[in-house]
Amino acid sequence: MARQVTYTFKGKTKTIAFSYDKHHDLYEAVAEAEGIDLTKFLAMEQQVAMTSRKGAKAEKEFRKVEFARFGFSNIHFVRDEEPEA
Repeated sequence: MARQVTYTFKGKTKTIAFSYDKHHDLYEAVAEAEGIDLTKFLAMEQQVAMTSRKGAKAEKEFRKVEFARFGFSNIHFVRDEEPEA
């Protein structure tokens, strides 16, 4: 079944198709959808990974803060069956 990612970019909520064949993770997918070049970000993220302890959550926090700075928020996979309210 096809996966979808929902995210908010600069105040607008959007949904895109997602495939692990094309993207490493959902953050790379949403950046590509908005035309953001992640070359420098990925290099810095790799440096953070090399200097932090494994499991210290430094990488995850770095990614979260940087994507918020890019204008993204609320990035998540869409569940197959959204619960009805």
